[in-house]
Amino acid sequence: MQLTDSVFLVTGGSSGLGAATVQMALAAGARVVIADLAPPREGAIPPDAPERVAFVATNVSDEAAAQAAVDVAVQRFGRLDVLVNAAGIGPAEKIHGKNGPHRLDSFRRTIEVNLVGTFNMMRLAVPAMVASGTPGAANGDADPHASQGVIVNTASVAAFDGQIGQAAYAASKGGVVAMTLPAARDLARDRIRVLTIAPGIFETPMLLGLPQEVQDSLGRSVPHPARLGRPAEYASLVGHIVGNDYLNGEVIRLDGAIRMAPK
Repeated sequence: MQLTDSVFLVTGGSSGLGAATVQMALAAGARVVIADLAPPREGAIPPDAPERVAFVATNVSDEAAAQAAVDVAVQRFGRLDVLVNAAGIGPAEKIHGKNGPHRLDSFRRTIEVNLVGTFNMMRLAVPAMVASGTPGAANGDADPHASQGVIVNTASVAAFDGQIGQAAYAASKGGVVAMTLPAARDLARDRIRVLTIAPGIFETPMLLGLPQEVQDSLGRSVPHPARLGRPAEYASLVGHIVGNDYLNGEVIRLDGAIRMAPK
C-alpha cells in the first residue's frame, strides 16, 4: 500500500511513538487523524500540513469515543486505510509489595487501555477500511492482491521479558502479541493485514523524564546500538510495514537485540 494520499488513524498520536508516526505519515503525503486524550503540542504539526490532520479526543477503551475517531477519518478524509495503535500506559507495581497486594483496579485499567483499547480500535476501524475499498480501485489500477487496509499494533518486549513490577503491563502486551496472528487470519478475506511491533527501550516521554545517568545506563544495556531507541525508528518500521504487502500476521521486535533482565 502506498503511503501517499492514504488515511491514517493513530492512537496515542500526540506524543512519543505515535507522534513520530504522525510525522512520518505526513512527510510521506498521507492524511492523519490523531486519536489521543490530549491534543498535539504546539508546533508539532508541520506548517504546511494542518489541512491533512484532524485531532479527536479519544479514550480508546470507550466504544463511542473510538467510533467517533473512526467516523472523523471517513467524514474528513473520505476513507480509512491504516490504523496504528500506539496508545498505552505502563504502570509499575509488584503482585505483592510493601504496600500489600497489587491493586486490582490498576491491573484492570492496564488491560483495559493496552489490550481492550487496541482490540476496540481494531474492530471498529475494520468496517471503515472495508467500506473504503482498495486504494486505486476507482482508477482501475488496483492490484487484486493489494491490501485494503493495514493495522499496526504496539506491544513491548515486556510481553516476552517482563520485569519485576510489570505483571499487568506484560499481561496486556502479551495479549496484543497473542492476538496478532488470529486477527490477521480473521481479516485475510478482507485483505486487511495485521502486524505488531514490540519496541524495546525507547526515548518516550516517560523515559526522558528519568535522570540522564539512568537513561545512559539503560542505553548501555542494549547490545547494539547501545542507546535508547528513537521514535523515528519505530515510525520508519510502521512505514515499511504499510508499504510491504507480504508482511502479515507477524510480531516484530524493535529492540537492538536486548533481552530484559529481571530488574
